[in-house]
Amino acid sequence: MRNIERRPRSVGDIGIRVVILSLAALVLMALQLTGQLRPLQSAIALFTSPAQVSATAVTQNVTNVVSFFVELRNLRQRNAELEQFNSSLLAQNFTLREMERENESLRDLLDFAQKRPGLELRGAQIVGLAISQESTNFLDSIRIDLGLTHGVKVGMTVLTDQGLVGRITEVTSNSQSKVLLLTDPTSAVQVVLQESRLDGVVRGSAGGNLLMDFIPNNREFKVGEAVLTSGLGSRFPRGIPIGQVVEIIQRDIDFSQQAVIRPTVDFRRLELVAVVTNFDPAEEVEALAPIPTPNAAGTITGTNGISGTTGISGTFGITASNGVDANPPLTVPIPAPGEGAP
Repeated sequence: MRNIERRPRSVGDIGIRVVILSLAALVLMALQLTGQLRPLQSAIALFTSPAQVSATAVTQNVTNVVSFFVELRNLRQRNAELEQFNSSLLAQNFTLREMERENESLRDLLDFAQKRPGLELRGAQIVGLAISQESTNFLDSIRIDLGLTHGVKVGMTVLTDQGLVGRITEVTSNSQSKVLLLTDPTSAVQVVLQESRLDGVVRGSAGGNLLMDFIPNNREFKVGEAVLTSGLGSRFPRGIPIGQVVEIIQRDIDFSQQAVIRPTVDFRRLELVAVVTNFDPAEEVEALAPIPTPNAAGTITGTNGISGTTGISGTFGITASNGVDANPPLTVPIPAPGEGAP
């Protein structure tokens, strides 16, 4: 039987192998120096070049794929950062616009106060709305952020720089009060027509317009006249704008005429108002400039054959929502009629 056990190599065997390898290396070096290995090198390169090219292409493709996914991850991260930055800019833009609107409203109110130094005003923001049970979009009352601690009392007048809003009907807490709006059918305000100087009473009506009653039947007035608080009874200061006549209702069988009034205040867009905490009933009020005539047409109707058209337009509202204190005391002047107004 053949012995398959491997003999340990002796020192002589190892030495012989080293000598052979050294001689082979010397021979290869000599051939390389003399240029005799070039044909062999060319043949080897020609044989192995396809494999080298394939290996290089695979390596390059793998590198490109890895780079693509790394770049894609970076792009996604950058896109998320840009979207967050854009959202932040949009929020800042909205805030700045709201501040601009509020500042403009506050400037209008301060300008109004300077025109009527006989009125002491305190700014307030609307914190609640009450809508009529009827199918209209007009509000009957609002709640404001002024109450007992601010000296608010029942009966105080509430207005904006555009005109009369209503009056305080309930002080609900130390920091809130209820305001009955001019458009509510239960409200009533004694008024005067600016040009004809005819007195009457304005009350709310369905649809948002106002109705002026008790106008003498034998007196003439016209569509487009401004309507102002008369100050009679001292419930409201004199000369606060109410609205503009858009329609005259005249019937021969009635003892008085009526007029449909378009209010100057847009009650659907109220945000900032002012409460008249005190006023001088005898204050001299400058003549109110004519109210700008808008686009809505008004018509004079009646059995006496009077007819005519006019128009009224305008968007009235005060905005405040940026944290500016809406409750600073103000001394407010308001253009109004009354005795001595032309």
